[in-house]
Amino acid sequence: MGDTGDVPSSAAQSAQSDQTMTSPGLLTRLRSAFRPPDEPLVHDDAPDPTIKPAGSVLGMLNLRRMRVEDVSVPKPDIVAVPVTITKDELVEVFRDSGLTRLPVYDGTLDTPIGIANLKDFALRHGFNGKSPSMDLRAMVRPLIYVPPSMPLGVLLQKMQAERIHMALVIDEYGGTDGLVTIEDVIEQVVGEIEDEHDIEEAKSWVMEKPGCYLAQARTDLHDFEAEIGMTLTDPKEVDEEEIDTLGGLVTMLAGHLPVRGELIVHPDGPEFEVVDADPRRVKRLRVRLAAARNG
Repeated sequence: MGDTGDVPSSAAQSAQSDQTMTSPGLLTRLRSAFRPPDEPLVHDDAPDPTIKPAGSVLGMLNLRRMRVEDVSVPKPDIVAVPVTITKDELVEVFRDSGLTRLPVYDGTLDTPIGIANLKDFALRHGFNGKSPSMDLRAMVRPLIYVPPSMPLGVLLQKMQAERIHMALVIDEYGGTDGLVTIEDVIEQVVGEIEDEHDIEEAKSWVMEKPGCYLAQARTDLHDFEAEIGMTLTDPKEVDEEEIDTLGGLVTMLAGHLPVRGELIVHPDGPEFEVVDADPRRVKRLRVRLAAARNG
């Protein structure tokens, strides 16, 4: 779903060979992030008040300095379902996405009504097709609505207090701008939390053969430039300040939203073939570098 800081363990580095240091738990460290700077730091699980917390100070500071907009999933990438969806269709969305919570909307995503939870659905209806017809509106759980400027620490406290682990980001006009989960917030403290579904998503590109890549349109432009060993933002047609992804680069070069099958040629040689797209965005690209290398 998103911008994480590395959170290396400093306990192993700071511990002396003849001394054992007690490492505070995650909740203790989260609480310490909101403690006033001039207040003495005392750990509930540390008998010695002189022991300082082990863990990344940088990661804890992310709760104060980062905002919801820094980690939220953008609106086009949100997997959500209409309240009118059938039971079989909902099963397919859960299966295909690998998600356990899905926003539910009435009409459009700008009119959300709650969350569909996989556990609620499975306990009530199962997956054998023998249960009665589904009323999704009666099954949804409440959502949290937050502005993009809210600090992550405030959102974490709100999620804990209301026991709701998903929030929709609402823009100034009341429309949906993005989505953030409690996992997105915790990852800013402890680093990436990957499960079996994240493994494939983490692969932004694959090399099909030398000089040819299949890449996600959301691939970070600078990361891909480092992979191929060339800069793609030098031509005057490209405004480096306006784009961050391969999809953004291709759209800027084309001058319009490319469609599936369209071929866009970079001024320096690389060719971008749109492999997958919908009316709103480009999804996947095939990048051929042979033209640039032979030129």
